[in-house]
Amino acid sequence: MIAKYTFLIIYFMILFGIGIVASRRIRSLKDFYLGGKNLGHWVAAFSARATGESGWLILGVTGMGAMMGVSAFWVVIGEVLGVFISWQFMAKKFKRLADEYDAITVPDYLVSRFQSTSNKLRIVAATVLSVFVVIYVSAQIDITGKTFETFLGINYYGGALLGFAIVLIYIFVGGFLAVAWSDLFQGTLMFFGLVALPVVAIIVADFPGGIFPALGNIDPDLLNIWGPGGFNMVNVATAFGLATIGLGFLGSPQVYVRFIAIRNEEELEKGKKVALLYTLLTDSAAVFIGILGRVLFTGIGDNPENILGISAENVLPILVETVLPMALVGLYIGVVLAAVMSTIDSLLVVASSAVTRDFYQQIFHPDMDGEKLTTLSRNVTLVMALIALAIAMIVSVISPDRTIFWFVIFGWSGIAATFCPTIILSLFWKDFTENGAMAAMIAGFITVPVTKFILATNDTFGIYFEKMDVMAPSFAIGLIAGYIASKVDNK
Repeated sequence: MIAKYTFLIIYFMILFGIGIVASRRIRSLKDFYLGGKNLGHWVAAFSARATGESGWLILGVTGMGAMMGVSAFWVVIGEVLGVFISWQFMAKKFKRLADEYDAITVPDYLVSRFQSTSNKLRIVAATVLSVFVVIYVSAQIDITGKTFETFLGINYYGGALLGFAIVLIYIFVGGFLAVAWSDLFQGTLMFFGLVALPVVAIIVADFPGGIFPALGNIDPDLLNIWGPGGFNMVNVATAFGLATIGLGFLGSPQVYVRFIAIRNEEELEKGKKVALLYTLLTDSAAVFIGILGRVLFTGIGDNPENILGISAENVLPILVETVLPMALVGLYIGVVLAAVMSTIDSLLVVASSAVTRDFYQQIFHPDMDGEKLTTLSRNVTLVMALIALAIAMIVSVISPDRTIFWFVIFGWSGIAATFCPTIILSLFWKDFTENGAMAAMIAGFITVPVTKFILATNDTFGIYFEKMDVMAPSFAIGLIAGYIASKVDNK
């Protein structure tokens, strides 16, 4: 136990050190939100990937690997495709335009792209971003509480509060630069922690006859890429839903602000290779960790949730404590917290920029100086973080059987469905209009809860929407709404 706490203390001290060093480089609002637009490709790529993955990869996807077997690899396919399309076809074009417009935020970029003369676009963008960011952050706080509870036996609420306080301090002090640097550190922890664990488990544990044959002996459906029952419409909907999670990399502000902040287009080209390799290896490792845990800890006829927790989300902690010495268990607590905190910090900075820069300054106080805005940004960050904390605590009480994966994906999909169709159309369709952008954002935003709470509960076809989840329908409706509104405008 002492070894666990020792590692955690070192981990937190490094984060605080990053925040203090970064704070000395903040001289303007652009420094606070973009790190002076001087990120190198390693920092940008690791920061973008750490932010895009979050605790759902460490605990959610590993649990899916245990529950679903090889069909969980649909997540890997979707994520790799999403990252590739984003960095290959969108990043440079977005970076070029954002620099031309001298944009600090994604709403800045959109307002300049449409030469908007009203505040409607800023209001819509800032509002919907703030709502889903708070939901997404609350999901990450929930994961923090579960991590401390699972690994250290600390009360869930105490663990959530502790992790929340730590991430808030270094954001409050160091802004975006602290976020980017800490994400490099935390992304590195995630990478080596995920990739190394399956290797160690294979060496230490005994798998007579091979891993995949053993998985098939437990349940042959675990070896079917389509899942139980093979190829059918329900399983196709499930696979499609998992694969389309990667759509969130095609314009989500917490990822695309890295493209604004990176030094130049040459660094983007280098960063693409790093981001792709990172995604392929970490996502594949996460699914494989779940498969190893299913083989090691369950047998024929066992209910994996009775052994590995709800949706098998405890499979990584159980595997870590089984195959690693106690001194290294603390390292994996850091790995989980790194995944969570790297997302919380980025989202809070993006959300506070939307409220402070895009709403308060641009609409009401265009002449406010940078120092006052930076102070206001810190205060807004604190308020939004407290709201997210309150939501996490409420959800923990009213939904004790919640799963990490789908709680996180709801927030992730909300941000993606709101912004990704708009970013795509703004980059590749010259006739896309401001009204089209607002229609796309509002339609995507509304379709997320409609799909989750109305369509997915329908007795006739609800099963297909439940399995497909909210990302694909909301994304598609956003694209269609943006196209139709722009066509009407152009007429």
